[in-house]
Amino acid sequence: MAEKLFNIVLVKPEIPQNTGNIGRLCVNTDTRLHLIKPLGFSLDDKYIRRAGMDYWKHVDVVLYENIDDFFNRNKNSHLYFFSTKGGKKYWDCDFEPGSFLVFGNEGSGFPEDFYEKYMREMYTIPMSGKHSRSMNLANAVAVALYEGIRKRGLGEVLKF
Repeated sequence: MAEKLFNIVLVKPEIPQNTGNIGRLCVNTDTRLHLIKPLGFSLDDKYIRRAGMDYWKHVDVVLYENIDDFFNRNKNSHLYFFSTKGGKKYWDCDFEPGSFLVFGNEGSGFPEDFYEKYMREMYTIPMSGKHSRSMNLANAVAVALYEGIRKRGLGEVLKF
């Protein structure tokens, strides 16, 4: 596989509309989308197609049977995890070109052992926390991805 600017990884995504929106974002930023099963929907689902609109056919998507399959196929890759439980702010992330930006699912986030195992690579998007516990997954992916593009000076690759 040719290297992309970034790779977005969704661990067991549950909501097809979020994945559709993230797929559309990936098409518009030349980013590869990695989906780790089980998925909470079918990729043929009308909601994912509706959210991804006519972009979905252009999404560079890689499917994995489970989290072990993902790690086995992406050894030695730069991995950055994003969670409300992260210890560092997303703007402090290195965002190495070609790295994997990993997001947990909408209902439960990451598997529990991730929070200890990957805490050094775990980032958060600050929020007031007054009336909600987290952002929408598609919005969080967009915030992190565009910070990576900005930080690495990759904006010239995209049309403005």
